[in-house]
Amino acid sequence: MGAGSPTAGRARLAEIFRFGLVGGVNTGTFFGCYLLLHPWMPYFAAYSLAFVLSMIGSFFLNTYFTYRTRPTWKKFALFPLTNVTNYLVQSVGLYALVTWAGMDDRIAPLVAAVVAIPFTYLISQRILVPRSAEAPGSGPGSETDERQPSRLA
Repeated sequence: MGAGSPTAGRARLAEIFRFGLVGGVNTGTFFGCYLLLHPWMPYFAAYSLAFVLSMIGSFFLNTYFTYRTRPTWKKFALFPLTNVTNYLVQSVGLYALVTWAGMDDRIAPLVAAVVAIPFTYLISQRILVPRSAEAPGSGPGSETDERQPSRLA
């Protein structure tokens, strides 16, 4: 089936929905870590450490659940690079919201995270989904089908 078929469209919507669910879990994990760390360190250090911890969880949730692909060491190494844009968008947003807009530093990370969502989806898909899995004729059962969960290899 082609990329424009109704089945492909439903599959893409399901993938975006799963991405949203993972994003919600990831945001909750990030925010929980941030609030736990915030009393013991400056807000930006707490933000950065919470970001790294939640990014590791995001990698596994996105590979297994969102994109249904195999996690590999190569993808694990590249995944943080895809989040650099996300980190920069959120960091600039956090700084601007706290410093210039006077927003509470406990709430500002959530607002900054919302702005970064579209960037995160597109970049993580590009890293975690192999090009061959998007090509015509590369569906389940094909030689190039990598969208099956397995151990980190």
